[in-house]
Amino acid sequence: MDRAVPDCLISGHEGLIAQLNLPDENDRHVLAAAIRAQAGVIVTFNSKDFPAAALAPYNIEIQHPDEFISHLFDLSPAQVTKAVRDQRAALKSPPKSARELLDILLTNGLASTVASLETMIELL
Repeated sequence: MDRAVPDCLISGHEGLIAQLNLPDENDRHVLAAAIRAQAGVIVTFNSKDFPAAALAPYNIEIQHPDEFISHLFDLSPAQVTKAVRDQRAALKSPPKSARELLDILLTNGLASTVASLETMIELL
């Protein structure tokens, strides 16, 4: 990931971890990194462990990956389509057809994303 997104690594958040209160203590590092990065959103399938009341003091919201990708698609359908096409091209063992990849995304709870991508399936 560091090669793909060189500035994605967050440091200096470790001191915040102990003071944070979340239902699952093992998720505190995620919130601490988001605070340090001044992120506005944490994207996760695990929303129950990031209650809004715990995030509100830091102006951070929780967002399901399907909602996040759908927003990205609305902003730039060509870029999201290219990213999915690149992801599919990287799947070598075994390779996946566009339909197979969309079915996997659907199985993983990305229904809105799949609905948007289906309009671009010939480009995937």
